Amino acid sequence: MTEAVFVYVTTPNLDLARKIGREVVEKKQAACANILPQMESIYSWQGEICEGNEAVLILKTQKQLLRSLKETVLALHEYDCPCFVALSIEDGHEAFLEWIKEQTSHA
Repeated sequence: MTEAVFVYVTTPNLDLARKIGREVVEKKQAACANILPQMESIYSWQGEICEGNEAVLILKTQKQLLRSLKETVLALHEYDCPCFVALSIEDGHEAFLEWIKEQTSHA
């Protein structure tokens, strides 16, 4: 079985989340991109407490593709320090995990 991962990315807006999601799926670096269009964030940046709206992008991929996926996401991203974190999948529906592998096997 492949080692599937979820990648959590935040973007400043829905358009950028769509752009990144489409690009990585077309390149077969991710099998799927889920976009949550509206999230409120409170964070510390350069010594100040900031608040703003963001979009969340959840990418489903294989661990072995993380390096190339990260390069693509960071090249397209607008933030100076974008959130890009990989989360291991401990268990799941085997057919779904196999689908991730099939969709990303030609990257």
